[in-house]
Amino acid sequence: MALQIVSDLHLESPKAYDVFEIVPKAPYLALLGDIGTFSDSHKNDFLSFLRRQLQNFRIVFFVAGNHESYGTTWPKAQAILYELEQESSNNDSLGEFVFMNRRVYEIPDSGVTLLGCSLFSFVPSESAMAVEMRMNDFYSTHDWDVAQHNAAHAQDLEWLNDQVASETTANNTIMILTHWSPTTDPRSLDPKHLGKDNPIGCAFSTDLSGQKCFESEKVRVWAFGHTHYNCNFEIERGERAPLKVITNQRGYYFSQAAGFDEEKVVDFV
Repeated sequence: MALQIVSDLHLESPKAYDVFEIVPKAPYLALLGDIGTFSDSHKNDFLSFLRRQLQNFRIVFFVAGNHESYGTTWPKAQAILYELEQESSNNDSLGEFVFMNRRVYEIPDSGVTLLGCSLFSFVPSESAMAVEMRMNDFYSTHDWDVAQHNAAHAQDLEWLNDQVASETTANNTIMILTHWSPTTDPRSLDPKHLGKDNPIGCAFSTDLSGQKCFESEKVRVWAFGHTHYNCNFEIERGERAPLKVITNQRGYYFSQAAGFDEEKVVDFV
């Protein structure tokens, strides 16, 4: 099974929904958030971009990032994505669109189960003021604050742990798709942030070591975005198989992340 992964295209800045192309290198595409925004002035262009991908891929898996809700609310952004999912299911000329919002998807005849959610980060109380003041998420997304952000984190984490523990995934290899990062391993972080007191670092990454979803041998790959720093490494887990952690983030057009590859594919043997 081969899955092409891309995140953080930020086609809203500058507006480039109509010109950016993803060349298919696998039958399945995972868009891991911050692809664009569903504000009124961007919605139609963003949807046109997504429909183009549905003409090129058998299935497009979509995880919402923080930018998708800019200029609107989280419920409205999610409703648009669910509407596109319904549209694709009723149109034989399009591939399947799967909104990975606490969603389980078994790839047919592969032995691979995908688990997907945004995985909002956890913001501790001592960082709440800095995060709320310095992160655009709490200005550009309407009706959203740190308390709601943390509540969404708790729901996403509980869901992931429950799914990994479920008998329905007992015999499958699991790949988890999120937007926010599940690790603070130094290899996942931009070196310019290492060794510094960074009160807003918690807005990007949460250390999930010790959690069922992070430690289970069933979970072999975790792909995410949001940090604008690309990595590809394995986390050793004792006698259990290691966890492969991987990203493929472009970043903003005028400040692109090193190592971005729009043809990047994750293969499961």
